[in-house]
Amino acid sequence: MNRTTPDSGIRGRGAGINPPNRFEALHYEIEDWCEPEEDPRPIKTSFFQDDSQSVISHNNSPDVGFDVSLNPYRGCEHGCAYCYARPTHEYLGFSAGVDFESKILVKTNAATLLAEALAKPSWRPQHLALSGVTDPYQPIERKLQITRACLRVLADFRNPVHIITKNHLVTRDIDYLSELAQYDAVSVTLSVTTLETKLSQILEPRASIPASRLEAIAKLRDHGIPAGVNVAPIIPGINDHEVAAILQAASKAGASFAAYTIIRLPLTVAPVFIEWLERHFPERKQKVLDRIRSLRDGKLNSANFGDRMRGEGPVADQIRQMFHVCKMRYGMANPFQELSTAAFRRISPDQLEMF
Repeated sequence: MNRTTPDSGIRGRGAGINPPNRFEALHYEIEDWCEPEEDPRPIKTSFFQDDSQSVISHNNSPDVGFDVSLNPYRGCEHGCAYCYARPTHEYLGFSAGVDFESKILVKTNAATLLAEALAKPSWRPQHLALSGVTDPYQPIERKLQITRACLRVLADFRNPVHIITKNHLVTRDIDYLSELAQYDAVSVTLSVTTLETKLSQILEPRASIPASRLEAIAKLRDHGIPAGVNVAPIIPGINDHEVAAILQAASKAGASFAAYTIIRLPLTVAPVFIEWLERHFPERKQKVLDRIRSLRDGKLNSANFGDRMRGEGPVADQIRQMFHVCKMRYGMANPFQELSTAAFRRISPDQLEMF
């Protein structure tokens, strides 16, 4: 039995529990009955070598705007309590809870594998998402620079890439992003969930604060790099009242496009998020969960293509209409601009130094 109390939590982490792994017979849980000197908090992050021999993932979901993606990391130290990717850690033998944000697999050879993949005659130049699951600019990227190395490869091949992140660190790589922008081969989306720093720090404890994300949009736009905002996820009863303000702030920063998603709670994401609600907003817990269920036909999650990202019913329609009106009002009604593959050049990996 997990004995973590609602108001205890784990310092610096979004999740307060480690729910059982669906695929494992044994699991461990974090207890709070230890003596003070034995208190395991805070939990340090551990990093593991990921020896995957392929770095490009393929996707056939009609709900996302890309077919291929690149994920330099598995697990994410940002610790977003609502992250739909948490269950992917269970395939690695970990928990979707604290493990997801404290046990990170790193693909140190990602750039080499990417260059080899793009050099193959079978590679069809196309828009590649960086990344489709976990954030490519989580804190360890500052040291390892795996994402930066991958961007160098993409710039050399001139293969288009769309970056999705919550971290101001993306501005570090403006040199490579500017190269790609010359060929209409790059765009960047900053996810902004709230403008309230306090809420951001408990909802996404190790991601950049909202003001820094807006600053990143402005800096990218100043360098001619297309940038937009993703209001994601919208959580009824938590941040839905901020949608208009977020879009206005993003527009002022220079965002040229905008998107949104409704919170999803698949599999073991649900208990992690519910525990987070109990800890931070116990008085709102039932209201929030009831409103999420109103978007999902009485359930906390829907796997149906078409509505799993946006929900359905009156509340979903209200959010959709409000978002559309605000996009029009703040000049972000333009559709996402297709990236160009016209400048793509196929080079062998050993030629990269020449360029």
